Amino acid sequence: MITTRDQTPRAARAFLVGVQVGKATETHTASLLHELQELVATLDLEIVDSLLVKISSPHPKFFIGSGKTEEIIEKAKAAKADLIIFDNELTPGQQRNWDKASGLSVIDREEVILEIFGRRAQTHEARLQVKLAFMEYSLPRLKRAWTHLSRQQGLGGKGEGETQLETDRRLVRKRIEKLKEELETVRAQRATQRKQRQRLPTPVVAIVGYTNAGKSSLLKKFTGAEVLVEDKLFATLDTTTRKIQLPNQQTVLLTDTVGFVRQLPHRLVEAFKATLEEATMADFLIHVLDVNNPEVLEFYQTTLSVLKELGADSKPTLTVFNKIDLAPSPEQLAHIRQQFPTAIFISTHTGEGLQELLYRMSDLLNPELKQIQVLLPHSRYDLITQLYRHGKVLNKIIRNEGIEMIARISNRWLTCYQPFLIPVSKLKKAA
Repeated sequence: MITTRDQTPRAARAFLVGVQVGKATETHTASLLHELQELVATLDLEIVDSLLVKISSPHPKFFIGSGKTEEIIEKAKAAKADLIIFDNELTPGQQRNWDKASGLSVIDREEVILEIFGRRAQTHEARLQVKLAFMEYSLPRLKRAWTHLSRQQGLGGKGEGETQLETDRRLVRKRIEKLKEELETVRAQRATQRKQRQRLPTPVVAIVGYTNAGKSSLLKKFTGAEVLVEDKLFATLDTTTRKIQLPNQQTVLLTDTVGFVRQLPHRLVEAFKATLEEATMADFLIHVLDVNNPEVLEFYQTTLSVLKELGADSKPTLTVFNKIDLAPSPEQLAHIRQQFPTAIFISTHTGEGLQELLYRMSDLLNPELKQIQVLLPHSRYDLITQLYRHGKVLNKIIRNEGIEMIARISNRWLTCYQPFLIPVSKLKKAA
């Protein structure tokens, strides 16, 4: 917020710039600029204007030519903007040059995303990850913060600003090392939690996809979990895990993960690996996409590329197109169905397609299920209940010596029933 002369607070005004570089298409650049508008809106900034600039290659001083630089500064000041935001990555030197030439704050897409992550992070781990990413981003830009001191000369001709800058850099480097140590501790704790969870043989399903595609809405629809569902990019950054029961009576852990975005800064992928590793630890993935987005195919590829970077691209995956209740035309829907013949089409708003998704999840886990026949003592109702909860009971006969059951169950649970298995030679066919 900005405070005006009459002490009335108002939203800071932003002038957005998208740069079409080289062989990039205008459509692609305009789409990314629109995405930047959504990101900036998430920060509750007022967007006063935007401009799309075309260049053959980046210029070292301002990223764009000096003529266009002057034009943008004039337009931004005419619109009474408080800051200029580039959709493209600026080097620390380019940011300093823009600050000096414009007299305004000039930031890039990465700083916008960092700010969103900083506001949205809720858990201790997420906050640590955001701080680390911000410190690593800020370190080469520290000179920008101390240029006002560089004019003051200290003893021996050494600038006071330079001394302060060196001190500040050391402090930031120490803070980075400290944050890395804290994150290692958190990751070790998460690893312990995963081992404990793996002792309970419950399959894990991770919901992945582009931010704002409806991942949190899907989790909430299936589980009733109190998760934030908001029509904003990166509405939530923290994973939420809940149990659900599939039509085959098997229980799975369903986990929502942080959303992806095009041109996600690499340092954030690295910083959030501990959060995103839910995807790498999952038995299979549900990849959610917004069927209405004109860039949906590119978003599909974006998610696949991030999953590949995380080493999770080989996981069994159910592709799910959400928001079919808002589909703009039957033709577009038919085109996507043709492109993805095995995909599931749903609406978390109306509930359409959700039952099919549950059955497809059951089918994906079915290859792991093994048919067993057991004679369980009457005193082991815990094992009987477990069969109904985590497997599929095909037949049950109550006998004097116990309860004979034929069921299909995950290999993970077999050790629990090993002492009660009926020898293969005596197995009966399921009714």
